[in-house]
Parts: sequence; C-alpha cells; structure tokens
Amino acid sequence: MWFGGIIGNYLTIMPPVVDRWAVPELRRLTAGDAPAVLAFELANRAYFAASVSDRSDEFFDQFADRHGALLAEQEAGAGAFYVLVAEDGSVLGRFNLYRFSSGTAELGYRVAEHVAGRGVATAAVLELCRLAAGRHGLRTLRAATSRDNVASQRVLAKAGFVPIGPAGPADLGGKPGTWYQRDLVLQP
Repeated sequence: MWFGGIIGNYLTIMPPVVDRWAVPELRRLTAGDAPAVLAFELANRAYFAASVSDRSDEFFDQFADRHGALLAEQEAGAGAFYVLVAEDGSVLGRFNLYRFSSGTAELGYRVAEHVAGRGVATAAVLELCRLAAGRHGLRTLRAATSRDNVASQRVLAKAGFVPIGPAGPADLGGKPGTWYQRDLVLQP
C-alpha cells in the first residue's frame, strides 16, 4: 500500500515501508527438518536447561528415532508438530500439539535463545492456536509451565491462556508449576 501526504504545498507519494527482517515461517515438521532441529536443540541445550528439564544425552543419541516417532504420530493424527524456520532454514523454535483427546491437546514449545524476549514465541503460539482450531479441529489447548519459567508464563498469558491449577513434578520433568488453558474459537 502506498502512502501519501502533503508537505508544504507538495503532495508526496511514498512507497510502503518494507520490513527489513524476514518473517519466520511456522510449518509442519518434516523428515527433512531433522538436521536443523537437532542443531537447534544442541545449540540451545544449556539455555533450555536453565528453565526446563535438560534433555539427556540419550535424547541426542536417539534423536533420529525420536524424530521418526514424532512424524509417525503426526501421520496417525495423534499430534501435530511444527517448527518455526528462519529465512536461512535454521530452526528458531519448536511448537507441538500432542495428547489429542476429545477436542483437547497439550501445547509445548521452545524458542532459540537469540530470539527469546522478542515476541517470537507469543506470535507463534497465537498462530498455532489458530491452526489448532482451523486445521486440527481442536477446541481447547492446555500447557504446563514450571514456577521458575516466567517467560513461558508471560507467553501463555499474552496468547490468551489462563491458569487453571497446579502442575505436578511428573508433568514438568520434576519441577512444580501451573497448568494453563485456552478455549479456542473454531475457524470457518
């Protein structure tokens, strides 16, 4: 869209402002994403371990099998797994819907340290809420976050989730926390 205005006695026409930052793409996980997802997990391992339970060395040793299992679960319709991908193909975040049951699913997500605090997670969670309703027919999403993970608590609140009760250590890899929930409006 072009913008115009009057400066003094002159009509000015200005081209639209082009965002110099490319918008990342939230898309379904594929087999071809495995190397980039593994690189993302390894590069951010220490950062993630500061707020959520660390993925063990076993997780990384068995990454190919785990990635394949997620794809099989997605193909079976039991979950939906997304990656947020930068223009250069690197993974900026993972956003997962899992444990589908009677129109409800659980949400899990993590974003790279270098994009944390910039609204990336909130924007992707909001988009995933839209996809959960429109593409996956879900009516409710639930997410648990530890008491120490203030950033995730803020993301969930900004995305319209409300606290609904305590999350036990078994829900959060040994840490106590809170369950959040968002009721979705089904998209036409």
